[in-house]
Amino acid sequence: MRLSVRSVLGITWLRLWFGFVCLSVAVVPDRAAAADPGSLMSHRIDELLKVMTLEEKLGQLTQQAGSEVQDDNPVTKETKEADFLEAIRAGRIGACLGAHGAAYTNRLQKIAVTESKHGIPLILGNDVIHGYRTIFPINLGEASSWNPEQIERASRVAAIEASAAGTHWTFAPMVDVCRDPRWGRVAEGAGEDPYLGSAIAAARVRGFQGHDLSARDTILACAKHFVAYGGAEGGRDYNTVDISERTLREVYLPPFRASVEAGVGTLMSAFNEINGIPASGNRFTLKDILRVEWKFDGFVVSDWTSVTEMIAHGFASGDADAAEKAFGAGVDMEMSSFTYRTHLGEAVARGRVSEQAIDEAVRRVLKAKFQLGLFDRPFVDAEREKRLLVCDEHRAVAREMARQSIVLLKNENRILPLSDSEKKSIAVIGPLANSRKDPLGTWASVGKPEDVVTVLEGIRERAESAVLVNHAEGCGVSSASRDGFEEAVELAKQSDVVILVVGESEDMSGEAHSRSTLDLPGVQRDLVQAIHATGVPTIVVLMNGRPLSINWTAANVPAILEAWHLGVECGHAVADVLFGDFNPSGKLPVTFPRRVGQIPIYYNHKNTGRPPSDERWTSKYIDLPSTPLYPFGYGLSYTTFEYGNMNIE
Repeated sequence: MRLSVRSVLGITWLRLWFGFVCLSVAVVPDRAAAADPGSLMSHRIDELLKVMTLEEKLGQLTQQAGSEVQDDNPVTKETKEADFLEAIRAGRIGACLGAHGAAYTNRLQKIAVTESKHGIPLILGNDVIHGYRTIFPINLGEASSWNPEQIERASRVAAIEASAAGTHWTFAPMVDVCRDPRWGRVAEGAGEDPYLGSAIAAARVRGFQGHDLSARDTILACAKHFVAYGGAEGGRDYNTVDISERTLREVYLPPFRASVEAGVGTLMSAFNEINGIPASGNRFTLKDILRVEWKFDGFVVSDWTSVTEMIAHGFASGDADAAEKAFGAGVDMEMSSFTYRTHLGEAVARGRVSEQAIDEAVRRVLKAKFQLGLFDRPFVDAEREKRLLVCDEHRAVAREMARQSIVLLKNENRILPLSDSEKKSIAVIGPLANSRKDPLGTWASVGKPEDVVTVLEGIRERAESAVLVNHAEGCGVSSASRDGFEEAVELAKQSDVVILVVGESEDMSGEAHSRSTLDLPGVQRDLVQAIHATGVPTIVVLMNGRPLSINWTAANVPAILEAWHLGVECGHAVADVLFGDFNPSGKLPVTFPRRVGQIPIYYNHKNTGRPPSDERWTSKYIDLPSTPLYPFGYGLSYTTFEYGNMNIE
């Protein structure tokens, strides 16, 4: 398309005029604006909205995957990258996700700020769930600490590292209450209790956002998934949720409300439907509760393609209908799919959506960008990124968080802590004993296996030089092969004590990783039994992303540590507890069932008219106790406690 001289002059004049307006606002604000930074920000947003086209406004409500293009074909790779960068240049993208690293994010931001018509910076979001490069325990593990202050410190470290690498926004905290451990995303939350979940949600928001969002070491938080995503039927991810309003308000909403009261800047609408209405098209939750009741003034982003998924739900007839319904319900920004920028312009032209409503959504997005200081400081310092990622100070916080996340489930005859003087040979056995990848857990952001201290390494480092520490894998995590059993058994027989590290690999929990069983995968239970049969004192260390049904192990093995996926300091933390350098203090934030058939099982279940008992006509199973294997709040210590002379006023 050719541009006439008049067109070129017109565009040039518009740019000069807009620059003059921005300069005037910044340099010569009115007295009210000078006295009130919020008023100045509002004025600058008003001026932007006046000069933006409808297409540019819809661009601000569009979030696109922005990771570097991975394509073996140089021609298609160049084309894909060129299209993406042109969309930024043209103002068709307001936010990106998946862009990492100071160099790359600065490159994207430079295009947005210096080459787009209005110079509006991008907001770059990433899944910083339990650490950025310094990976902390999975969230369920952190919740086992019952220590919001330490969890806030961990989130603070994550924000410092992520912001140094060019991330402005995290899709966390995940605050979904979960009563079904088959659900893979139980690993990402704080367990089954709304009160504990609320305290931890608020702590994570404070850690990410700090006291001043415009500081260079803070990031915008996003409470997700709004709402009741953790109530998926059958524990199957993305599945339907059918609950009463009372259950919604008493169980699933409190952690979100705590996040809002803590000042969370954004919320994410969920994949699931709630009582027949998809969460991303649900006016009752997104408007009546969130906006009207709670007075939330941040913006709402959809989950990945959750807008277009309303078609599969049978709630929307097509992309245009999905866009109208999601936007009308209260979703401000669309993640990954592009129905807003493709169809909302036509909806405005037909009078189905008002441009005023578009302006209000854009205003909320621009407000977040101003609050983050992106208009004044859009770029990050690459040298700062190098200094901060996985530094010693951050590792120290990760080690303390990991130690507090470990739960002592059993310690028969006080086999723990290990004595330095009595044990001269230790066998470290199991498929997870020397794994570097699995301790990172699900959603490990840019965490790297080479940063991980394995359990074997931690024990070797802690053991005295006179102690012989040997290792055998025994079997794979999910393999059916017993070929390694003989070596493991022989090693055990030659040792004074066995540390047996079993559980789940990192990819067995998380999004779309639900399980139908909670047993140890593969032949790991057989390995436990084989080692136990040697008669050598054995300590089982569980590494997993969800509660497991370990009935045989619990009945027969003398000592059990629940270690979850502990992150980069896994080995040091486990060794600290095994050798008594740290007294285990973790308590379970979620119930461990005996069998899958007990699910849903949670501590605050309401009484029936016929509570469980030995009588026939009561609420129980005929083939299994109704009690859990390990209850919510359970956790032992090397110290003994006694309660007495209690009374209630």
